[in-house]
Amino acid sequence: MSHTLPTGRPLGLQPLSEAPRPLVDLYDTGLFDLDGVVYIGAHAVPGAPAALDQARSRGMRVMFLTNNASRTPEAVAAHLTGVGVPATAEDVVTAAQAAAGLVAERVPPGARVLVVGGDGLVAALRERGLVPVFSASERPSAVVQGFHPDVGWRQLAEGAYAVAAGIPWVASNVDVTLPTDGGLAPGNGALVEVIRLATGRDPVVAGKPGPTLFTEALTRTGGRRPLVVGDRLDTDIEGAHAAGLPSLLVLTGVTRLRDLLTAPPARRPTYIAADLGGMFVAHPRPVVRPGHASCGGWAVDVRPGHDGARRAVLTGEGDPLDGARALLAAVWSVPQPVDADEALERLRRGGAAVG
Repeated sequence: MSHTLPTGRPLGLQPLSEAPRPLVDLYDTGLFDLDGVVYIGAHAVPGAPAALDQARSRGMRVMFLTNNASRTPEAVAAHLTGVGVPATAEDVVTAAQAAAGLVAERVPPGARVLVVGGDGLVAALRERGLVPVFSASERPSAVVQGFHPDVGWRQLAEGAYAVAAGIPWVASNVDVTLPTDGGLAPGNGALVEVIRLATGRDPVVAGKPGPTLFTEALTRTGGRRPLVVGDRLDTDIEGAHAAGLPSLLVLTGVTRLRDLLTAPPARRPTYIAADLGGMFVAHPRPVVRPGHASCGGWAVDVRPGHDGARRAVLTGEGDPLDGARALLAAVWSVPQPVDADEALERLRRGGAAVG
């Protein structure tokens, strides 16, 4: 998959790449994660509805992507509309749809597919012309599994019977945990593990951090210059890398600057921003040499301390996000662990959303 800027230059995929113009002008399609980017539970992330409305008004095709397979696109669109982000089912791509696409590649048209999950998977299979069934005795041609709060022993058992027969098995995602109002609950990955342990087999996975969900969205939109926008390193950013797409990490969800400092290369974003307002500005690229980086009015040097440990020394002033870029680039430029506590505290005092 190859994508270019309007200038004809290839899209930058390196961490903290330069964007000489606002991202909304460089990319024709935004692939937006939901929880932590657009909303948190029943409430919109502050400023997100206005930012998405502005992105649309400036010509960006806005698509919403979710690893959650329990809800139909219509239900997700209704949730978005309810928090102030008008959306239709055509604006939403779920991991259930991506999973159904993988199943359709492996079975004949009209085949029976055993569902371990709920309405989201049932609707996605029917969209592909496949027949959902719920018992291994109906001789399905494949098994598809996705999270639903009503999945219990009987569904898992039917799934295990069918998977043990050797037919294709596709999972919508393998997120081990699921955030709820009461805390972290078992996610689809935990339920997938039940069948894996019972059968000794591994599923094909459709959702993030694999590339399938992104390619499904681009197939539906025809986007030529897509940008992945997310808040999680282990799903959104790693998935963008897997799909060969540039990414914008926003700091409105679970990831903080401290998490980025220790991120491996496959989880480092192309751009970072405090929130979705980062789509409407240019992004500078830090100037880097081993152990040193500068960006805007900031500079960072990685120096050995009296105890032999390396620490990041931040100097300068200006936009705290430029200081964050310089800090990340300097720390990433050396192989050893770096103590960045003092630099993080200074950026926090300057108003950066560093966590």
